[in-house]
Parts: sequence; C-alpha cells; structure tokens
Amino acid sequence: MGNEYVYIQNIGYLALTLLVTWTAYQILAPLLEGDKIKKRMKSVSSARDALRDQRLQELNRQQNSLRGNNRGGIKDFVDRFSLQKLLEAANLKDKLAQAGLRGQRPIYIFYMFRFVAPLLLGFLGVFFMIILNYFDLNLSQNVLATLSLVLAGYYLPAIYVKNLAGKRATKIAGVFPDALDLLLICVESGMSVELAFARVSQEMAENSVELAEEFSLTTAELSYLQSRRQAYENLARRNDNPGIKSVSTALVQSERYGTPLGDTLRTLATENRQMRVMAAEKKAAALPAKLTVPMILFFLPVLFIVILTPAAMRIGGAFAG
Repeated sequence: MGNEYVYIQNIGYLALTLLVTWTAYQILAPLLEGDKIKKRMKSVSSARDALRDQRLQELNRQQNSLRGNNRGGIKDFVDRFSLQKLLEAANLKDKLAQAGLRGQRPIYIFYMFRFVAPLLLGFLGVFFMIILNYFDLNLSQNVLATLSLVLAGYYLPAIYVKNLAGKRATKIAGVFPDALDLLLICVESGMSVELAFARVSQEMAENSVELAEEFSLTTAELSYLQSRRQAYENLARRNDNPGIKSVSTALVQSERYGTPLGDTLRTLATENRQMRVMAAEKKAAALPAKLTVPMILFFLPVLFIVILTPAAMRIGGAFAG
C-alpha cells in the first residue's frame, strides 16, 4: 500500500512539473520569438535567392548545386548509414513543406530523429522497465511496454510534422478568403499575376505570416522557374487546403487555355468565404456538446454547494436547537 502511494505521489509530481513547465513556456515563448514577420520573410528571401542561384547555375551548365552546401554532421551521419533508404517516408518533402520546413536540412533532421528517437526511448524502456522494474510489472508486460516505446519513437517525428502542418493550415485557412479578395482586386486592376502575388503578400504580412510567406515564395518561383505551371502546382503541393488547390488549378487553366481569371477568382472567393462561415457554424454547433463534460465536472458541483449549503446549515441548526 505504501509503494502504491509513493508511486501515485511520483506521478502527481511529474504531472505537476510538466504542467508548470508548459505554462512557463507558453508565457515566455512570445517574448523570445522576436520579430516573427522579419524572420519568416528572411526565410522566404533566402529561398528566393536559392532559386535564383539555381537558375543561374542551370543557365551556365555548372555541375555544382546548392545541395552540396548542406554538409554537416547530421547530413554525413544520414548519408553514411543510408537512413533515407532505411527509414524512407512517403512524400516527406511535401509534408515538410506543408509544415513550413523547406530545403534539405529538415529532411536530414527528420531522418536523424526517426533513427535516434526509437533507440533513446527503447533504452529508457529497457532501463526503467526491464532492469529496474520501476512499475512492478511482469516480464512480458515490460517487454511489450518497451516495444511500444520503440514504435512510438519511430512515429513521433511524423506525428510532430503532421501536427505542425495542421496548425499552419488552420492559420492559412482563416485568412485565405481575404487574401483571395485582394488577389482578385489586383488582377482586375490590370496587374500581372507576379505583381498581384507580391502585393498580396505584402498586405497579408501583418495578418498571416504563413500565407504571406507562401505568396512570396510563389512570386519568386514565377520569376525564376522555367514553367509558370510548375510554380502554381508547387503552391498547391505546399498547402493542403482545398481553396488554395482550387486557385492553383484555375491559374493553371488560365495559363494553358487563356481563360479569363477575374470571374474564376470571384467565384472562388465567394466559395471560400462560404466555407469559412460554414466552419465557424460547425464549431458553434459543436460547442454545447463540448461543454457538457466541463459543466458536469466543474460547474454543477459548485452550483450544488452554493444552493444546498445554506439549506444544510439551517437544517443542522434546527436539529441542534
């Protein structure tokens, strides 16, 4: 009984420590970020410079490429053990791009963590569960728990990237209809598509750094890639958003067949605004169901205490008298 109490107490201390650490991180993270817009725009500028340099190298028929500069300890380790073939992930480059991670370095870091995380968690499982038997389980349960930790370590990098991409897609989806309206205004005013994307990226920088980053990168690709269609397809590939994919398809069709772009963008802008309203209505409709459990656990007990305590005190006083 005493060991169970100590075990529960240790779990409580661990949960309290994690809660305090997470709260401190949430408070201090905005103070440590600095100028977020400047950092993200600097990243886009670096990507634009990389595209320009790559285009110049293709024109000059040089053999060296920008990927040769991404050498370091992580890259050497991944290449030495052929982790890209051993731990291959489908469409990894597109998934990282959807999470806002571009270039070769995030790919090598992903494979590095996919290799290290199972080993680290497996070592911790063997040490605490099999050797020390910290949780006082039998051998088969300890082995099963250790294997579960190894499997979780293998999928943990992919889960992190997916979570990061989901948060980024949510941020973009909230402001994309407004950006589409601005893009429509720019196109109907006579601007070219490149200038329209550049203008919208400047206007949307204050509201959504992620969307401004995507539009700036599309502007760079329209300037330096051989095919404008490839730039539009890259925009859809980097963003798992139905509205952005529809706009990309409309731009490709306009580029191929010469169809008018203004009417298409106006229709797409209306559809995206309706989708945003429907998403808000869906969240509002789901709110009562989500509030049921918190009300039962937190509000109703307090309400009963407030209502019944005076009556209980009066009844107790009447019997005492």
